[in-house]
Amino acid sequence: MDAGFDVVSLANNHIWDWGTDALSDTLSHLDGARIRHVGAGMSEAAANAPVVVELDGNRIVFVSWTDLYPEGLEAKGDTPGISRFREDEAAARVRELSFGHDVVVVLVHWGDEYRTSANETQRRIAQSLVDAGADLVIGHHPHVVQEVERYKEGWVAYS
Repeated sequence: MDAGFDVVSLANNHIWDWGTDALSDTLSHLDGARIRHVGAGMSEAAANAPVVVELDGNRIVFVSWTDLYPEGLEAKGDTPGISRFREDEAAARVRELSFGHDVVVVLVHWGDEYRTSANETQRRIAQSLVDAGADLVIGHHPHVVQEVERYKEGWVAYS
C-alpha cells in the first residue's frame, strides 16, 4: 500500500519513547516501505544527513530538527539518536545546503502544545532559517494548526 509519503521527520519528542530497538525497527520499516527519513538515525551521520528528492528536474533537500529534546539524546559518533539542533549550526547547515539545491525544506519539531499561535522562539528560529536560505520551514508539535506566513523569500508553516 502506498500512502504517498516520500519523506518523514523523526526529530520529535517521542522517537525515544521505546528506546533504541524501537528506533531501529522504525528505520527498518521506513526503509522497507521506501520512505526516506530525516532527523534521527543509528549514528550521528545518519541522524544529521539531509534527504534529497528530485522532482521534475528540481533538487529538493530536506533537513529536520527538534528543539524539544535534551542534548543527551542526540546521536553522537556511532551512537543512535536524534539530529543535533543548535540554532547557529542549523542556519549554517541551511546556508550550505542552499547551494546546489533548488528548494530547501526545514522540518522543525517545536512550539507549545495546543497554542494556536507561534511563540517568539519559533518566529526567531524560522526567520533565522529563511535568512540562511530555507524556502520552506514546516513546524510540527503543537497538536493544533498555527499560522502560515511569508517571510522575505520563504514560507513558514508554524504547525
